Amino acid sequence: MAQSQARYACQQCGEVYPKWAGRCEACGAWNSLVEELARSGPPKGLGQGDRRRGGRSLDFVALRGVSMGPPRRTTGIAEFDRVCGGGLVAGSTILVGGDPGIGKSTLLLQVAAALASASTPTAYITGEEAVDQIRLRAERLGVADRPVRLATASAVREIAASLDAADGPQLVVIDSIQTMYLDTLDSAPGTVSQVRGAAQELIGLAKRRGFVLVLVGHVTKEGLIAGPRVLEHMVDTVLYFEGERGHQFRILRAVKNRFGATDEIGVFEMSDRGLVEVPNPSALFLADRAGAEGEDGEAGGAVTGSAVFAGIEGTRPVLVEVQALVAPALLGTPRRAVVGWDATRLAMITAVLDARCGLSVGANDIYLNIAGGLRIVEPAADLAVAAALVSALTETPVPADTVVFGEIGLSGRVRPVSHTDARLKEAAKLGFAGAWMPLRPGSRGDNRAASRANEPLAAAPIGHLSELVARLSAPIRRPRPSSGHPPGSRRVAVAP
Repeated sequence: MAQSQARYACQQCGEVYPKWAGRCEACGAWNSLVEELARSGPPKGLGQGDRRRGGRSLDFVALRGVSMGPPRRTTGIAEFDRVCGGGLVAGSTILVGGDPGIGKSTLLLQVAAALASASTPTAYITGEEAVDQIRLRAERLGVADRPVRLATASAVREIAASLDAADGPQLVVIDSIQTMYLDTLDSAPGTVSQVRGAAQELIGLAKRRGFVLVLVGHVTKEGLIAGPRVLEHMVDTVLYFEGERGHQFRILRAVKNRFGATDEIGVFEMSDRGLVEVPNPSALFLADRAGAEGEDGEAGGAVTGSAVFAGIEGTRPVLVEVQALVAPALLGTPRRAVVGWDATRLAMITAVLDARCGLSVGANDIYLNIAGGLRIVEPAADLAVAAALVSALTETPVPADTVVFGEIGLSGRVRPVSHTDARLKEAAKLGFAGAWMPLRPGSRGDNRAASRANEPLAAAPIGHLSELVARLSAPIRRPRPSSGHPPGSRRVAVAP
């Protein structure tokens, strides 16, 4: 019998090498190659006679037909159901990833308890914690009396034997997939082969028995789910649980969903009783801003360097505050610190302000923050970011009752964005009176008054970025020499 030859597999991308190396040539990861035992021989293929003897011919159907939508099981947690596309689909697999301690286990225990209280058999299987730890968490969440089946196991063979029954649970939570192992593989738990093999066995069992499978996945330091990339292709839905550790807000975001829309978000607030869903995240993200109004006597409580952005997350309009600070650059290279937005896009906005509007923004240190811990990815936030930067530079506040949104091109033109009506209605519902927004498609610059007729609030269309700068224009102090800045001085300039 031929002896199995050792091989080395990358734990980041799954690439296989005949010998160990410090760096994976496929993905560039360092110290990610782990030894695994290969097969003693190649798998047998299907011969011509085997295809006819053991296979069954396929039944082809027409492309046009009537198909019923998959039945869904709602959990009662509206924010979780929204991200999943309206509920859980029988036989589907959901992968939930997030930073350690962000609240993944807490959320899934609440989901399991909510379904168990609705007479749905549920099972929670953990390979990381003891039974007593789960019970203590359930006591803290107030769900200890729910009929959830709890077990601690890591062997996939034992888990499959317990779930492969006619009266098995309808929801199974595996926490986490990196702790599961197959005894048919010689590698350690958490390796590429073990994660892929364990997930394949559990997903196949879930589709055969028709129960919903929820897998918890660890993430790497880059924020991606650890293990092979094929794991995200095997599952039906991929959810990311995001948020700052010191912040009470948590964002559940869908990046893949075979049974619903992607880019939907669910907003939760961490409390001493677990995660509480937030039905109106706009009011929550702007709560601190509303409480600060009136403390600073200028412009009715408005603060410089701040603008409210009317964004869209999936199908939901969300209003968040964009905060910017422009300070003199004491070092040779100006510093950029960005939280919640793309740093590359910030560099583009500052370049457009400098080149098209005659400002000197890029020569200063810039600090940009999206309040509330939300990460904005849509380009409609360009105009709000530019408004916050110009406001901080000129020390002229944006009106506190005005929202800003629009995409900026390299020429300085402000381009229209989608879902304008939904953004304006959400702003009007929260008490805002005006909006700085792009021109409606088809409207002309000399006919702006007519375009405001049907708006839910007073809209002020902006066609070019220079118009935004003109609205926030104020006497700007000329720059002083780079050395010897007194405390509180500003070094900004406007081209003549």
